[in-house]
Amino acid sequence: MSPDRTGEHIRSAFAQLTREQRDLSDLDRAAMAAFERLMQGRPELTDGAITVTNICTEAGISRASYYRSPAAPVIKSILAAPETTRPEPDELREEVTRLRQTERALRREHAAQLRELKDTITTYANQIQLLTLANAELREENNQLQRQAAKHTNLRVLDQDVPRTGGSESGGALRVSGLPHE
Repeated sequence: MSPDRTGEHIRSAFAQLTREQRDLSDLDRAAMAAFERLMQGRPELTDGAITVTNICTEAGISRASYYRSPAAPVIKSILAAPETTRPEPDELREEVTRLRQTERALRREHAAQLRELKDTITTYANQIQLLTLANAELREENNQLQRQAAKHTNLRVLDQDVPRTGGSESGGALRVSGLPHE
């Protein structure tokens, strides 16, 4: 029997029980609803296996209440029918296991990517630090050359319009004339 036909069979059996037993309690109805959820593969509180314990847990009733319920023999007869299709909890568990393995693999991959990105950031930070130091050394050397050039009266600044980026130290590159020829 297909899952749809099993669902129809369950609803039909419970409808007949409701017609025959007009005084069904809320506990009886809870047991029937819990059994239907389990048969549809939609457990709310359990692992989904079709057991009395799981029916009772899903329904929020005791086992004694279940066995006193007129729904218990109907549920037993539904399960005893060879054509009743049960949900495949083993397949569902395998799917959950597969999904968990996939999640772990994705987490490992994500962690590896994060480590790689952090290493790249560290490398870039080191390079920036080295370039900043080299730039500071070049600026200091440039300042020394400008001071030396200012001491010589026979030197004349030709062009100081070269744009600079960065700090606000004095002027740009100097081109001078009047150097003695060797």
